[in-house]
Amino acid sequence: MELAYVCEWEKRPKSTHCPSIPLVCSWSCRNLVAFTTDLKNDDDDKDVSHMIHIIDTEHPWDVYSINSGHTEVISCLEWDQSGSRLLSADGDGQIKCWSMSDHLVNSWESVLSSSLDGDPIVALSWLHNGVKLALHVEMSGSTNFGEKFSRVKFSPSLTLFGGKPMEGWLAVTVSGLVTVSLLKPGGALLTASESLCRLRGRVALADIAFTGGGNIVVAATDGSSSSPVQFYKVVVSVVSEKCRIDTELLPSLFLRCTTDPLRREKYPAVTHLKFLTRENSEQVLLCASNQSGSIVECWSLRKEGLPVNNIFQHRSPVVGEKQPTILKWRILTTTNDLERVSAVALPKLPISISNTDLKVASDTKFCPGLGLALAFHDGSIQILHRLSLHTMGVFYGSSSSSSGQRPGDESAIKRQRTGGPALHFKALQFSWTSLALAGVDNHGKLHMLRVSPSMGQVLEMNTTLRHLLFLLEYCMVTGYDWWDVLLHVQPTMVHNLVEKLHEEYMRQNQALQQVLATRIVAVKASLCKLSTATAARACDFHAKLLLMAISSTLKSLLRPHVLNTPDKSPGDRLTEICAKNTDTDIDKVMINLKTEEFVLDGPPLQSLQQLIQWVGDFVLYLLANLPNQGSMVRPGFGFMRDGASLGMLREMLPGMTAPPQDPDESLIDECCLLPSQLLVASMDWLPVNDGVIVKVQGKHPLRLQFGKASSLPGGGTTAPLEVFTRSPSSQRMDNLRCVHMGVCPTEESKACTRCGCVTMLRSPNKTNAMKQWEQRWIKNCLCGAGAGNVTGIKTDRWSEVDQDDDELREDEEETNKGQFDPAAMFLLCGAAHRGFFYGVAVLPGADRRGAAGSGRVPLP
Repeated sequence: MELAYVCEWEKRPKSTHCPSIPLVCSWSCRNLVAFTTDLKNDDDDKDVSHMIHIIDTEHPWDVYSINSGHTEVISCLEWDQSGSRLLSADGDGQIKCWSMSDHLVNSWESVLSSSLDGDPIVALSWLHNGVKLALHVEMSGSTNFGEKFSRVKFSPSLTLFGGKPMEGWLAVTVSGLVTVSLLKPGGALLTASESLCRLRGRVALADIAFTGGGNIVVAATDGSSSSPVQFYKVVVSVVSEKCRIDTELLPSLFLRCTTDPLRREKYPAVTHLKFLTRENSEQVLLCASNQSGSIVECWSLRKEGLPVNNIFQHRSPVVGEKQPTILKWRILTTTNDLERVSAVALPKLPISISNTDLKVASDTKFCPGLGLALAFHDGSIQILHRLSLHTMGVFYGSSSSSSGQRPGDESAIKRQRTGGPALHFKALQFSWTSLALAGVDNHGKLHMLRVSPSMGQVLEMNTTLRHLLFLLEYCMVTGYDWWDVLLHVQPTMVHNLVEKLHEEYMRQNQALQQVLATRIVAVKASLCKLSTATAARACDFHAKLLLMAISSTLKSLLRPHVLNTPDKSPGDRLTEICAKNTDTDIDKVMINLKTEEFVLDGPPLQSLQQLIQWVGDFVLYLLANLPNQGSMVRPGFGFMRDGASLGMLREMLPGMTAPPQDPDESLIDECCLLPSQLLVASMDWLPVNDGVIVKVQGKHPLRLQFGKASSLPGGGTTAPLEVFTRSPSSQRMDNLRCVHMGVCPTEESKACTRCGCVTMLRSPNKTNAMKQWEQRWIKNCLCGAGAGNVTGIKTDRWSEVDQDDDELREDEEETNKGQFDPAAMFLLCGAAHRGFFYGVAVLPGADRRGAAGSGRVPLP
């Protein structure tokens, strides 16, 4: 384990952020981290605000702090499966549901709440939605994603009509109550409470897990190691528009340390109680502690046969055929005496733990999802195997040198530490691939640790690439953010990872390729940002994402002339025709397009003029830079060699053909003269390294400060590429609407936290077609961040669109109504304001063939 960065609070003259007691932290599948502090006023000790802080791990300094309004200290934080909503609960029994306002990661509002006045919440969880995957390490070398990541049969906690999962949450209180809040389709909240058992007692610690049959299991203890740990089955149902809760007592257990004569009185308190995974209610982790030490035990629930006397076996044929069984908790393993445990983090990666998968993971040294983290009061962290509890890695605190110890180095782990760091972690959370660990210490600082896939064991490069590729594929399939995987990618790995990822993608069936088409391009763009040699390819992939969106939008405008057109859609027919016809003469291409097959309304196409203009500008840029095709540091190099991308361009520009691998001299001469004959617009590329991921590739951790982006150190020894630098006098660009926002914009805008794509918050357009285009990007960015769920977007004070673009916002006019010849679509794509067809540049005033009009500029 290595420390990647530390982010601390700025010292204020009259108020300070101090850790809350207890301090809680939660990490979402979209790599958003939420944690709590108490904001104290130095002048008045009673003036305390209970704060919730939310950060994006790529921009940790850009923290959004919420004054929660909780009257007591916050005891629980829990993200939902989409990473867009957050639950918070406090010591007064109040539960709040926080949701993004306008889908912005730095704008949150409390939309729902429930309360049990005066009854503190000790455990909180969202109801399960029935979606569960299993990663099979044994099949990591398979070419089929369906074999690597299988869907596990798992029932939702509660379903609506038609089997749709019902949303809601469940909480356990100190007094032994379980409360359930259900979100009805209309937005109303249905709440009910019930005792865990008839004899209610104090619950100091509790945890919640789910079973495959849709039931809920609650583990609870009163905090004393001499008392049993109780387990309850909770069944939630809706009867006559009312929520009903049924509970049932399950087998309980006593800690092993209480039955050991040498340790009976040594560890009086149970300090941590956790199910090993959220979907596995049959394995539980317990930690008992005293003032100076702790011990950890792992238990498993098993079925065991019940011995029956032979007399009863002969008299009862039912008993004789099948031996009755009972459920019993059996201890799997226990640790030796440890330092006092201050925090526990459990893995979220749903790795299969079958014997075959565990053996392959051991042979290939694949460790993600197999380890749990323990933080100690001496400032160290140990990662233990979740089943055997043997040590896999150690971190000795941010103030000392960090190292990932080999599992056999027991002497280094057990040695006495004197004068250790004063800091220790109060809360720990694994990322969703278990490759990163976030910890909040007793001073409120956030520490980000890089957890090696092999736990520091030396691997061959091919094995390391296979591990990272396996986890990147998992993120693609699930739609989870892959930032924590990028922490382990070195610049020398980027090219091989991109190539291998593309190879695995092309081996999937056509339907799955269509589903993952956007995600794989976004993953490639993120990988290419990590190396200076491939930074230009990141721009190519961002351009491809926009091109894919524009292409699908234009195809969706096509409709058949007659409604009973069989077989293929107009868009598919257009793709087929353009693929078969390789003519460079636009007239010949148009002849092969039967206009009765395609119908297109003119006004919607005109309202998308700025998108069509971008396509024309991009084609001009590619052709003008064709003579520089040998330079890999310029955007466009990889695009010109991507057959699928050029195919999309050719569908919109039928006169354009893919340039040959070795263009002839005449074509290069024409492209060299192109910038001197007409205006080639400069492209506005997305930022390449505006986040922290490029800065943490070295061994030295970064020291950052919340609220100060300037605290980010300069990156690397290489100077930024000239093509990516933006002068202060350059125009700002709305990357989704493809319009300029001015040099000194004042309009409020938002930027994707993954790719940096910027767009205005308020729409300047009034046409229906453009509003439908903008509707696609309300929840997610071009890169698909959030996989259709709410994306991570931050607001900036940016720009106001230039007055020159006002013409693009006018209402659809009554003129030009009716059916539109498909040739006009290509005309607008290639010649709106400016465009290019193979061998002929078209300027304003030229007709669609470029044969007449003063705007025709023939190339020499």
